[in-house]
Order: sequence, then C-alpha cells, then structure tokens
Amino acid sequence: MSTTDKPAGAVIAARRPGRPLVRVWDPVVRLFHWSVVAGVALDYFLLDTGKAAHRYVGYGVAAVLAIRIVWGFVGSVHARFRDFVAPPGVVLGHLADLAGGRERRYVGHNPAGGAMILVLMALLAAIAVTGWMQGLDAFWGVDWVQEAHALAANGLVALAGLHIVAALVESVRHRENLVLAMITGRKRPAGEGDVDHEAAAGRR
Repeated sequence: MSTTDKPAGAVIAARRPGRPLVRVWDPVVRLFHWSVVAGVALDYFLLDTGKAAHRYVGYGVAAVLAIRIVWGFVGSVHARFRDFVAPPGVVLGHLADLAGGRERRYVGHNPAGGAMILVLMALLAAIAVTGWMQGLDAFWGVDWVQEAHALAANGLVALAGLHIVAALVESVRHRENLVLAMITGRKRPAGEGDVDHEAAAGRR
C-alpha cells in the first residue's frame, strides 16, 4: 500500500502544532496489556518454584484474555478488532512501506501491529488450554500436551521480544513514546498523512 492511498474509513488530518493529546487506549486495553506482561514474566519465574502458583497466575492471564476478546467487539473504537485487523495484503503492504521508510503513522495499531496482537492472543489461548489440559487425568503426563505448552510459551516470549523492538523502532521513527502511551492511554492526534479510524467514527 503506497503512502498516498487513503484506507477506507480513515481520517487524514492536517498537522497543527500544539494540539492536545487524545485518548487512544482505554483502561481495559491497558490493563490487559500490562496484566499479560506481568503474568507471563511471573509465570516464567514460578515455573520451577511453585507449580500451583504458576497455574493460578495462568488462569488469571486466561481470564483477562477472555475479557479482552469480548472487549474487542464491544469496547472503544481502537480496542475493537475491526479497527486493527487487516487483510494479509494490507499487512504485507505496510511491511513493504516500513522497509522503504515510507509507512504511515496510525493513531491506533498499524496493520502489522494488529497481526502481531492476533498471533500473541492465539498463543496465550494455546498456553492456557494446554496448561489446563495438563491438570486433567486424561492428559496427565502426555508428552504432546507438555511440548505444545512449552512451544507456545517460548513462541510467545520470542514474539513479545519482537513486539518490543518494533514498538521502539516505531517510537523513534514517528517521534512518539509508545510505551508511555500504553501507560497513559494518550497519543498525539492524527497529523498530515496519519490514519485515525476513531476520528472517522466520531471521537468519543
């Protein structure tokens, strides 16, 4: 996708210096994000020191994942799947633009970031399901369940690392602290060439 194409439903606003920050990430999105970060880190620490605690933390992460999935349909505009889930061609086009240094800034998640979120959520679900299965008599000690659980967990950590690198790169390229934005929930409003679906839908 070229930088001159305007995605359907997006708003391209003129850049005006000094414009106030706008709310992008609602409390549910932020709570989910940091709960998963804390839960995954804690579960790795508890893996060999407390199996019961490891299991309960895992259940907690599964619970916030379930809430986030529901929120993806009923939450604020940028929290909804329809805001950041893009077809594969759009994702590849964004990656090509990124490689060429001409990618647009998205007020919400960009197409590649949206794809990453879906993969991370799928891995979290796989970890939760296989972890739960290991506590059942029918699957107790079954190798493939344990291996799938470990593979999904390791894949989650690897992709989370990639996600962090991508966030740092985007922060530098667009001169915006994305880590801070996920804490405060606020980002710079859409400027010239930026994409903001919430502005198209009517900012809340």
